[in-house]
Amino acid sequence: MIRFLLTLLVAVTLFVRPAAAQSPNAEVWVQIEAQPSLNRALEVARGYAARLPDVNGFALGSGWYAIALGPYTREQAGETLRVLRSRGQIPRDSYIGFTSNYRDRFYPVGGGALTQDLPQETPVAPAPSETVDTAPLEPEVAETPAIVAPEPEPEPVPAEETVWQARQSEQLLTRVEREELQIALRDAGHYNSTIDGAFGNGTRNAMASWQAAQGYEVTGVLTTRQREALLRDYYAILEGLDLQVVRDERAGIALKMPTAMVAFDRYEAPFVHFEATDGGPQKVVLISQEGTQDTLFGLYDILQTLAIVPVEGPRERGSSSFSIEGTNSEITTYVQATLQDGEIKGFILVWPVGDETRRTRMLQEMTPSFARLPGVLDAAAGNEAVQDIDLVSGLEIRRPALSQSGFFVDGAGSVVTAAAPLAACGRITLDYDHPARIVATDASGQIALLKPEERLAPIAVAAFAEGPARLQSTVAAAGYSYEGVLGAPTLTFGKLADVRGLDGEAGVSRLSLETRPGDAGGPVLDERGAVVGMLLPAGDGTRQLPENVSFAVDGDALRTALAQAGVTVEAATAGGIVPPEDLTTQATGLTALVSCWK
Repeated sequence: MIRFLLTLLVAVTLFVRPAAAQSPNAEVWVQIEAQPSLNRALEVARGYAARLPDVNGFALGSGWYAIALGPYTREQAGETLRVLRSRGQIPRDSYIGFTSNYRDRFYPVGGGALTQDLPQETPVAPAPSETVDTAPLEPEVAETPAIVAPEPEPEPVPAEETVWQARQSEQLLTRVEREELQIALRDAGHYNSTIDGAFGNGTRNAMASWQAAQGYEVTGVLTTRQREALLRDYYAILEGLDLQVVRDERAGIALKMPTAMVAFDRYEAPFVHFEATDGGPQKVVLISQEGTQDTLFGLYDILQTLAIVPVEGPRERGSSSFSIEGTNSEITTYVQATLQDGEIKGFILVWPVGDETRRTRMLQEMTPSFARLPGVLDAAAGNEAVQDIDLVSGLEIRRPALSQSGFFVDGAGSVVTAAAPLAACGRITLDYDHPARIVATDASGQIALLKPEERLAPIAVAAFAEGPARLQSTVAAAGYSYEGVLGAPTLTFGKLADVRGLDGEAGVSRLSLETRPGDAGGPVLDERGAVVGMLLPAGDGTRQLPENVSFAVDGDALRTALAQAGVTVEAATAGGIVPPEDLTTQATGLTALVSCWK
């Protein structure tokens, strides 16, 4: 009976000890970092101590050193972890650690060792020998003493938690921390289910798979040290970015950003520019201005004209917010902005292509860190900056590789233009905003028919003259001479010099008028406003021509090409000479700006 009671007492003692170690009143810590060298750990600890209280440094074993805040009760630790993480003052992967995880304290110097109730082993005396060696002792021989360096003591490796202890420490995790572990498991290729913070069978299987891959005992429950290792691997890709919360009081924004990659450059309302520190394409731009919904929508439209916002990518605009993503061969851009209490605030991240994993992970840090502070950027900020028609508040407007002219030939918005300059275009637009595609070209490769992706309603449609124009008659070429800079086509008057090309080719007219590259593809009109041709681009430079010599596809060739493409053109009605000002109005309505984007 006595033996049974003693056995029961030992069993109860063994069961109760872990519970006492994890009791609500036990000392716990908020571990914020682990470093692989003592010197670096000391440096980091001093940095935190300059702005946070209760900073400590402990050896973890295996060459790692922890920086932790505390000691606290569980309740204090949970609140400290929540507040400091929400303010961006400690890393998102900080967690609650236990005294049993830590060894010698290296910071603060003289801080004392941690006291732990560890069982003491009773020394065991050696057993008496069965036999006694009675051989006489050899006389001692004096030798020159040698200086032998003591063997370095191996750094103690802290004992791993039991499954029961791991489950207990797991219960202290917040929902956000549990979701973070699921995200890290998914990133490591072990989890493919919902990120919900619930550790069900799917999460347990993922934990077991990760443990097996790392060579740990497979239990399906991650210990504190294993969770730390998983998150350390997850965040390792962000090393070298030096993600820090930057507070800009003038803009009224706090945002975590890669301070090793970008640095403050200038204010140009409504933007705050943080430019690349190494000359690369990366940048961060803060958005801050007063406004209404109309202001927000206008900003949404303007941002999409900027060179740093590629056109390919999803866009979403709500009643009080918008987001834009865009990618081209060089950069990937993310934009978000929100209207709240009459203030529009947001940010732009521009990042080089080919680094998508790190960019995605960085956005996962930046987006939740965005915080609105009182006030907005003064609308006059940056007024002293150099003004440029191609800049919007210091950001370059996206420009096409080239722009030329064209003209509407039916009520659905189909446009005829010169084909040759469009051969290498990655994208074609009409009047900047309307994507279009080439649906037909003629056999000579001079004429292209464009169809807008969405039906357009042009102000005017070309009316074609019946028969050829008369030699030496007055003609006018309508076109965007300066490739859209002026915002409207111009009209250049001249004469029809010949109804054939220089080499006698038919279907081409020679004009006596001076044009510019942007005029190519535009309509050639007679004095009644009827189309008698389409202006061709200048030559390839192998033949030098006088400045006032241009060429056009004549009206008959145009009608034939359009008929083959299935377009029935409108015939001009008989009428008298149209005054120049009315001819200009007519030409403006039917002439389109055709832009080629790489």
